[in-house]
Amino acid sequence: MKYRDMTHATIPQKMRAAVWGGESSRLTVETIPVPTPQADEALVKITACGVCHTDLHVLKGEVAFPAPAVVGHEISGEVVSIGEGTRSDGSIEVGTQVIGAFIMPCTQCEQCRAGRDDLCEKFFAENRLKGNLFDGTSRLTGAQGERLSMYSMAGMAEYAVVPMSALASRPENVPAEEGAILGCAAFTAYGAVRKSGLAEGETVAVVAVGGVGSSLIQVAKYQGAETVIAIDVADEKLEAARGLGADATVNSTDRDVREAVLELTDGKGVHVAFEALGRPETFTQAASLLREGGRMVAIGIAPGGVTGEVEISPLVRRGQTITGSFGAVTRIDLPAVAQLASDGGYRVKEAVTRKYSLDDVDAANQALNRGEITGRAIVVM
Repeated sequence: MKYRDMTHATIPQKMRAAVWGGESSRLTVETIPVPTPQADEALVKITACGVCHTDLHVLKGEVAFPAPAVVGHEISGEVVSIGEGTRSDGSIEVGTQVIGAFIMPCTQCEQCRAGRDDLCEKFFAENRLKGNLFDGTSRLTGAQGERLSMYSMAGMAEYAVVPMSALASRPENVPAEEGAILGCAAFTAYGAVRKSGLAEGETVAVVAVGGVGSSLIQVAKYQGAETVIAIDVADEKLEAARGLGADATVNSTDRDVREAVLELTDGKGVHVAFEALGRPETFTQAASLLREGGRMVAIGIAPGGVTGEVEISPLVRRGQTITGSFGAVTRIDLPAVAQLASDGGYRVKEAVTRKYSLDDVDAANQALNRGEITGRAIVVM
């Protein structure tokens, strides 16, 4: 076992954080105590945190989550303290520049032991339902001592406690600020592409090219997709998609998407379709683009109770499959995503299109809600 800590003089007692009160979708920046890591946890001084639709679902009440809370679930930063009693292999120490994934595996449950970090029982039961870490408590309190829930590591703050299992070293040639998006946008895309079984030379459709969708384009091209078709309703997003490697684009407000995709694939459809928005119409649309034996991977999160229709006969008779993908396998895939970015297979600087200060975090989320952000925005601390 190893234990590392910095002096108390180095770590301040207070920090600024974006707090969601629960009454509306708005965030307010408040001064609260800096949290303390426990065993197998690190305190990370946040460099940047991504602005993601998944947080927005929480803020809008579309996904049940206990308020008040601090959101933010893809981060970059520096480890400044490690909890006493931490079991460590030495790869993450005080001073290590890190990225953090939104799926934080406990490493001990049945799913984690089976290598399915993305299905970690404690993560979903404690963090996603209750806003806690694995011991059933939050590390955050408000200015008056009231409990604050943590959405993942609650990274929209100057400091965050993160389980060691959710951290990976950031390569030196990956920019510190833009590297934050590796923990969700790139991580989610990487997991979805891996789950799709994409083979070199296959054709891909990406339905909705926001932060995750634009990441899918990069990862799919790097993994050998011959043709990537980007589908969206906004011309500026489609133009950006071409810059990231999309071979063709379809604006669904101008054309029948299925007809356009069939024209681009010699009437066959695509081998793999990714749905990255979580709306019934885009779910159905993605499924309709598959060729015989095609695979659809659903990634977009929808409000509770929302369903998508899929025509049964083509699914059965043409041997198609539909699967869900929520992130990736953290302990294996987060270091792989970091290496992907280091090797140039994922260009974080091009994927990040806007930067906000913590004071402007609410404006960032409101812009995201209005559909104004192409690619990914980040909040820089």
